[in-house]
Amino acid sequence: MVIVMQADATRAEIENLISRLKEVGFGVHISQGTERTIIGALGGNREALAQQAVEALPGVERVVPVVHPYKLVSREFHPERTVVRVGDVVIGGEEVVAIAGPCAVENERQLLETAQAVKAAGARVLRGGAFKPRSSPYSFQGLGEEGLRLLALAREATGLPIVTEALDVRTLEQVATHADMIQIGARNMQNFELLREVGALRLPVLLKRGLSATIEEWLLAAEYIMHEGNEQVVLCERGIRSFETATRNTLDLAAVPMLHRLSHLPVIVDPSHATGRWRLVEPLSLAAVAAGADGLIIEVHPNPAEALSDGPQSLTPTRFATLLQKLAPLTAAMGRSVSHPSGVMPQ
Repeated sequence: MVIVMQADATRAEIENLISRLKEVGFGVHISQGTERTIIGALGGNREALAQQAVEALPGVERVVPVVHPYKLVSREFHPERTVVRVGDVVIGGEEVVAIAGPCAVENERQLLETAQAVKAAGARVLRGGAFKPRSSPYSFQGLGEEGLRLLALAREATGLPIVTEALDVRTLEQVATHADMIQIGARNMQNFELLREVGALRLPVLLKRGLSATIEEWLLAAEYIMHEGNEQVVLCERGIRSFETATRNTLDLAAVPMLHRLSHLPVIVDPSHATGRWRLVEPLSLAAVAAGADGLIIEVHPNPAEALSDGPQSLTPTRFATLLQKLAPLTAAMGRSVSHPSGVMPQ
């Protein structure tokens, strides 16, 4: 249940409630809003402390039963939208954040050239895979620890924070040492042991939707992370598997406004993996932002024809810069903004 405290509730009244909840086995999560405190009570003995008894305690305004199986990620528990900070970049605020870079780190020259180009175009975070989960065991699997070192080098050269994927608990420590944000890919969305370990960290997490996951399953995956204490979670819609074969996946844009209704977490969209075709990235990026996405994660490569991974869906740096220019009037019309060439925000 979610317990909404009165605006003038005292610290003693809040502490008394927390003590009562813990006595009967409830886990307690506190959300301090701008006007009042909200307390989430998870598990526990509901017979020993019924809703009516909680409502009778001093300082309590009302008790709201949580109808969803996910609690911490729900709007009921946290009515105000969460913003996630990656370095000095804020995701979930007024700015629509552009995250860009190559699917896979291939070598120093390729990564630095891409990083400098996407920063000049207006990207705020650099993406790049050091460990690559591929459908075929014969495909390029990434550079591993060397890729992480190169990502750190690119961050030093450009100032862009980096997001990269962790594949399993064995390599999580390596990734966490180098990354500013950890990506959990679609294939690992329900790797619950990895979710728990990431939740024990305090690094921001980019949680991609599973290939065939429902919205509820996706939010429950985020719940695993938040249950361990990590509240810095960004949801990423990247397309789901359907009967359609014309595109790589089917981009579920309806998920964006639905997630904003159900959850307080920021939502971004990956049009590159959703379509598998670079020509579709621009129109779907525009549509995603119009639907309310808080950011985009886009694959960019200096020479897509020679990319070792996902070349057909990668934009060139020039096309990426053009996309951000086209996003500027749209975000302005929506009362938002997007980073512009050289990091200048359009007025």
